[in-house]
Amino acid sequence: MKRFLVLTVPVLLAACSGGPPVPDWKMNAQGALERATDAFMAGRDLVEKNEFAHARDDIAATGKVDLVIRAELIRCAARTAALVFDECAGFEALRSDATAADAAYAAYLAGRAQPSDAALLPEPQRAVLAATSDATAAATVKGIADPLSRLVGAGALFKANRATPELIADAIATASDQGWRRPLLAWLNVQALRAETAGDTDEAARLRRRIALVEGQPAK
Repeated sequence: MKRFLVLTVPVLLAACSGGPPVPDWKMNAQGALERATDAFMAGRDLVEKNEFAHARDDIAATGKVDLVIRAELIRCAARTAALVFDECAGFEALRSDATAADAAYAAYLAGRAQPSDAALLPEPQRAVLAATSDATAAATVKGIADPLSRLVGAGALFKANRATPELIADAIATASDQGWRRPLLAWLNVQALRAETAGDTDEAARLRRRIALVEGQPAK
């Protein structure tokens, strides 16, 4: 699975090229970032915190601030996928050293990007931001092959108040297929609230039962 990991491609290329050995910090940071993302999506906060700290420390030891910034954006992208509305504090602390592309991606994750920023985004998200209608944006997100990238696009649209019912349903299906408890609960709660607002009590009750199941609550 693609993880927005800025280190993945260089590591894989180096491993296959027969060139110099890949430095340990790259392998360690890549693995820790992947484990941190997996833990976050599963709702295991302590594991996520520890794994991300290991990854950040390995990257920071190189003095490569650009890679530390991108690691922070990876972390924030996972939070957008799970509809966490906190500011991307790790990125904000480093904003003065960020590139225009980094700043555009941070704005996108917060639901504040402008269509003119589309060319600066990671490739899977460019067409999402550039879409001229909410329906087109939802269809574009559904067409993203990587499930994490798909949920990031869905979360960015939700934060920008552009989420259609179809987008929400697709986000739920994506999180469910991957067994990602945290984003699944977030998106199910959105759908349940919309059903309640619409007065669809049967649908809202069905969704609340599903939420209870995901949370591991005993059946009533």
